[in-house]
Amino acid sequence: MAPAQPAGPSTAAPSGPAELTLPHDLSPWGMFMAADIIVKAVMIGLAFASLVTWTIWLAKSLEIFGGKLRIGRAVRAIGDAATLKQASRALDRSGGPGALLVRAAEEEAALSAGALDHAGGDGLKERVSSRLSRIEAAAARRMSRGTGVLATIGSTAPFVGLFGTVWGIMNAFIGISQAQTTNLAVVAPGIAEALLATAMGLVAAIPAVVIYNVFARSIAGYRQILADASAGVERLVSRDLDFRSVPPATALAAE
Repeated sequence: MAPAQPAGPSTAAPSGPAELTLPHDLSPWGMFMAADIIVKAVMIGLAFASLVTWTIWLAKSLEIFGGKLRIGRAVRAIGDAATLKQASRALDRSGGPGALLVRAAEEEAALSAGALDHAGGDGLKERVSSRLSRIEAAAARRMSRGTGVLATIGSTAPFVGLFGTVWGIMNAFIGISQAQTTNLAVVAPGIAEALLATAMGLVAAIPAVVIYNVFARSIAGYRQILADASAGVERLVSRDLDFRSVPPATALAAE
């Protein structure tokens, strides 16, 4: 009988390390669920920041549109008026900073009426200009609320995402060391999960920066319209002061 032949290479039992069960769901949701708790926290924070960005965009867009519409109407009413009283009557039922500018000038003129015949109108003009400038500044600050959050998100979100990526890659390398293999199937899922944090940081930051720049230009235009309204009110105050020195019949005809 012929001696038994030794088993060939095709029949030898595998001697390498046992195969690992690796995650293969590389969809964004699958990578999020498989990520480390720190990376998950970073992703949730970036998703919330993105939600805040779009909420501010919607609310602030409506606010700027409405504000420009109101102040535009006030500028037209002030421009069409010949006296401060006419402007006040035209804006009697209106809200917004335009009507507030006219009312502030009217109040200051009423408070200074007793001294105008003796002190002249220069002091009244200075006081009106001071009150109008404060109203302008307050309206501009009110319109700018919320844009600082966009600037913060736009500047910090990429770095927050980068932190999540660095943390995730550290854990991926630790997993590679424990598995004692450089197989791409082992390396790729952990690195992909880590890079998802950077992607989410960019998704949160880029719209925030773009929206912030758009709002900055829109608010600058709004402030310019406010300045136009304030200048119109100052012209009405100056005209009213000039008409104090003319006969009453001419003043009544002007109104």
